[in-house]
Amino acid sequence: MDKEGSQLIRGLEGVVAAETQLCDLDGKNGRLAYRGYDIADLARQASFEEVAHLLWRGDLPTAGELDRTTVALIGARDIPRELVEAFRLMPKDTDPMRALQAAVALVGMRDPDAADNSHEANLRKALRLTSQIATAICAHHRVRSGQSPIPAAPDLGHAANFLYMLTGRRPSTVTAKAFDASLTLYAEHELNASTFTTRVIVSTQSDMHSAVAGGVGALKGPLHGGAGEAVMRTLMEIGEVAN
Repeated sequence: MDKEGSQLIRGLEGVVAAETQLCDLDGKNGRLAYRGYDIADLARQASFEEVAHLLWRGDLPTAGELDRTTVALIGARDIPRELVEAFRLMPKDTDPMRALQAAVALVGMRDPDAADNSHEANLRKALRLTSQIATAICAHHRVRSGQSPIPAAPDLGHAANFLYMLTGRRPSTVTAKAFDASLTLYAEHELNASTFTTRVIVSTQSDMHSAVAGGVGALKGPLHGGAGEAVMRTLMEIGEVAN
């Protein structure tokens, strides 16, 4: 309580800060839905491209809409050569999340809709950024590993192409489907810290790339997405199952 009798609420727990039609997260009953579709059904039956269209446009795509979305995502995979050069100039131990944050900011400078915050322009930017982020992550991984980035394969879907650009090997159907399902499961998670960060940034009428770069910064934290990295380090320290 302050001197005026107002209650101080830390962390916004129990506070309704925003409304959304994208996601319904019911932790008590173990249910997650995107636009009314149960996440288990989407992970089993829909591709990441279909889920992206659902989140962007509000409905699962028709066959024609899916074709157009897929073609547009494939056509947006290229990243500026300057970004690859920037990766080469970064210290080899640069945290991948820092590199991704820089990448989002840089492609934003080159985006043809950079100064347009209209709804349709934001949909175009979201599609391009979805493809470019995948390419940037793979390019940075290979550069920091002393390898050359691998050009995208236009005959592969989003998930399979990511694995191909990362490893140089075409994934099996099972592997590609597993990663595709993972992308679907992570596509939308209501109002976590990084999503809240991006919403605060866009509330100032800033642009999408600035907001996403800020969201990546929040995601990097060890109390958010960085927790997974800490778990992986612990598992690697443990080593063999016998330990």
